[in-house]
Amino acid sequence: MHHLHGTIPHTHSNSKAMDMTSGSISRLLLAFALPLLLGNLFQQLYNTVDSLVVGNFVGTEALAAVGSTTSIINTMVSFFNGVSIGAGVIISQYYGAHDHDRLHLSIETTMAITFAGSLALTAVGVLMVPAMLRFMSTPDDVMESASVYLRIYFSGVSGLLVYNMGSGILRAVGDTKRPLMFLCFSSFLNIGLDLLFVIIFHLGIAGVGYATIIAQFLSAALILLLLTKSTDVYRFSWKDLCVKKDILKQILIVGLPTGLQQALTSFSNVFVQSYINSFGSGCMAGWSCYTKIDQFIMLPLRSMGQASTTFVSQNIGARDIPRSKKGTATALVMALIITFVSAALLWLFAPWMVRLFNKESEVVRYGVLFLRMCVFFMLFSCVNQVLAGALRGIGNAKVPMIIMLSSFVVFRQIYLLIATRISDTAAVVGFGYPAGWIVSAALMTAYYLFSGWEKKLPSSLDQ
Repeated sequence: MHHLHGTIPHTHSNSKAMDMTSGSISRLLLAFALPLLLGNLFQQLYNTVDSLVVGNFVGTEALAAVGSTTSIINTMVSFFNGVSIGAGVIISQYYGAHDHDRLHLSIETTMAITFAGSLALTAVGVLMVPAMLRFMSTPDDVMESASVYLRIYFSGVSGLLVYNMGSGILRAVGDTKRPLMFLCFSSFLNIGLDLLFVIIFHLGIAGVGYATIIAQFLSAALILLLLTKSTDVYRFSWKDLCVKKDILKQILIVGLPTGLQQALTSFSNVFVQSYINSFGSGCMAGWSCYTKIDQFIMLPLRSMGQASTTFVSQNIGARDIPRSKKGTATALVMALIITFVSAALLWLFAPWMVRLFNKESEVVRYGVLFLRMCVFFMLFSCVNQVLAGALRGIGNAKVPMIIMLSSFVVFRQIYLLIATRISDTAAVVGFGYPAGWIVSAALMTAYYLFSGWEKKLPSSLDQ
């Protein structure tokens, strides 16, 4: 498995990997981003189905319990997702450089830290459940259900982490199709098990928890099987499992800032919610409809952002800076076009979209207000996602972290504090999201264009 540097072709003829260092940029980006977009869409639907099953077959308290645990789960899982992005960048760079020795070591190190991280998150998650729920002021009638759901979820969280890291390895070498197939399989399995455990076996909220972790364990098993049986250069070997300190350091340089930024942004959304709560249940429900729809429109941007990370890191590995820049510009133009079309459709059909979730006139009024006010500002989010993706691809995750935390956490809190003193309306609070996107886009563009990042590329690739 240990090949000498550059002595064999870097993919087999039957390889499912995608070499992004040559060929049509727009075609490569689309071929990479489309399966990713479909995967993200399935992930979103899978979360929505859990809520629909619980809301319709268990009851309001159980639905509130699942809803109230989302920010806790997102905060902890987002951190590990950030680390998997760091691992993906390093693997992509060695893959682009055709350095198979270090590609192999990167994969073994990545899997070793995933297994260790899974054990740590399981232990911390299960032990911290009561403290986390009290911190969020969870109401008494929801506390028991939320505790049951979270304990089950964290007991099986290693399935999710192994799947995410394994699919991150495949995406790093340009293979987005097979992670999508496994995600589709686990999504349908999760839906089937949800219905079986809740309707047939009457397991209530515990049934939804068990369905989720069984589906995640099976998708993790499939990804591990694929990586161990592969004959390609990214094969994972159990007997070579190790932690190479220099590679771990490279992964953490990109992964820690990305993980911290994602975790803290998820956590900061709790504070925006507290401002919205002061306008009553109609406004809260309207905001909830807006955020659910907003998550779907964010999917194409996130997919293009992830595509720019892999594209740039492979081309930086191949030392082709002009192609890296061209790929970033192409990804940005594609993201802007897709988002503009989506925003125009959402603006037109906003009342209809909100009524899918709730038909009460006050809820629809607030939902439409938030949607129409925010959708076109999503164009600024394209800039954030694609440029942050490109900067992570060159191994620089610290700057996107500082910019995004400054804009989405610090600036947004200052904006809400001052703006609500001047005019305490739901529209002013809702504009906190676009205000953060605009500031972040301005700072990200300035850094990308004027910092001279191309003169400060990672020296690790020259080893």
